[in-house]
Amino acid sequence: MILPIYIYGNSILKEKSKNIDSTYPNLNKLILNMFDTMIAANGIGLAAPQIGLPINLFVIDLSPLSDEQKELKKIKKVFINPIIKREYGDFWDYEEGCLSIPEINSLVSRKSNIEIEYYNQDFNLVRENLSGIEARVIQHEYDHLNGVLFTDYLSPKRKNILNRKIKEIKKGKFIKRYDVCLPNL
Repeated sequence: MILPIYIYGNSILKEKSKNIDSTYPNLNKLILNMFDTMIAANGIGLAAPQIGLPINLFVIDLSPLSDEQKELKKIKKVFINPIIKREYGDFWDYEEGCLSIPEINSLVSRKSNIEIEYYNQDFNLVRENLSGIEARVIQHEYDHLNGVLFTDYLSPKRKNILNRKIKEIKKGKFIKRYDVCLPNL
């Protein structure tokens, strides 16, 4: 089932999420719905707060990027209660966007590598060192669990430039390519 995506201005997007355990109600169905929602919106990552749930869960599917890098076709993962233990390597800029902030993209500087610990869909503990675009997408989705949006990384000057467009987004004035949940203004 495709779920509405919460749009910039919804307070849940600024909340810190909580851990869950294997008894979380209908978890497998929720994960399937998150993948369906992300794919329907042409995304490569989706965090639970973006669908209105303040829990430490996100999904990624990098296969849409596999034209550029063939190895990304196989990267489809579930992250439950993730902890980024370390970010390391060089900073690199990459243009990011977000399903909760439609029609806005901007360069964001992040470290190129991460060390992460999380539970997979079967609640098996996984520890990985990841790099490149996979690490970046995970950092972006992980930020959602902590109430951080990619726009929080932008300079005041860049935020000021985007401010008018962000106000329009809050009002629902953008091309709706997927079902959304607008903020109460």
